[in-house]
Amino acid sequence: MGCHKRPTLLVCWGIVATLLLAACGPAATTTPAATATSLGATITPAATPTLLAATSAPPTNAPPPAAGGPTGELTITIIYDNTAYDTSLQADWGFAALIEYGDHTLLFDTGTSGQMLVSNMDKLGIDPKRIEAIVLSHAHADHVNGLQALLDKGITPKVYALSSFDSSFKDRVRARTSLVEVSAPLEILPGLHSTGELGTSIVEQALVIETSQGIVVITGCAHPGIVSIVSQAKKIAKGDVALLVGGFHLLEASPSQVKQIIADLRALGVRKISATHCTGEATIAAFADEYGEDYIQGGAGRVIQVAQKRK
Repeated sequence: MGCHKRPTLLVCWGIVATLLLAACGPAATTTPAATATSLGATITPAATPTLLAATSAPPTNAPPPAAGGPTGELTITIIYDNTAYDTSLQADWGFAALIEYGDHTLLFDTGTSGQMLVSNMDKLGIDPKRIEAIVLSHAHADHVNGLQALLDKGITPKVYALSSFDSSFKDRVRARTSLVEVSAPLEILPGLHSTGELGTSIVEQALVIETSQGIVVITGCAHPGIVSIVSQAKKIAKGDVALLVGGFHLLEASPSQVKQIIADLRALGVRKISATHCTGEATIAAFADEYGEDYIQGGAGRVIQVAQKRK
């Protein structure tokens, strides 16, 4: 039984999942019915940029970013999330973010509803044909179900999925485009890495991106533990963490647990944070209070830029 908590009531529904497990968490600000896909589970109800400058929408007809690698610019656009930073976008339980790194464009996760993912991309002026690769954090419907709709657009990006994904799912992806199975840490592009498989009961990968400002870590749900993920990221790329963004899966964490996690992240050198998706409202508030001006509000439509460090 999948359960989504609302402020005043508890709504539970059955989940038909032939390929994947669906995640559990609170309902989004807006929750249209999710569409069934053959690649995912069926859920029934789902100027010069400055360091980490945040805007509500990507610039229109912007020139392509600088060359990739640690000295290039990184732009993260949250396309799919439980809340909408840009009120013209739809919100739903799930996560997806466009990663523009130098002259490369990737998508990290695909949300629950392909229809909503494509709609939000259209409103943000994001052409699916720009996407060279799609990285799937883990095998839960709220992170992979939007893949079908993107492939139906006729694009053939390279898909990076964990080796532990269901074999049927991997076969379906291979029938549409190329698939890279990830188990060990992997450099997807120069300066852009997968952590490889982390965790036990729920296995997950995160992105580690090298910039001249420091490491940027992007997570889907952080089921293996957000502190463990950041620790692994620092083994892959040296330096402090300029930005940590994504879902932290701390819905049920107590205030004392959250306090310790914040202390651990501080000790690991995490300078700025944007907590989204399955982090939980109370935990997000705690991070915002602790980090102050170094906390960046998330939500669909939020754009975060990590500019090249000036010499």
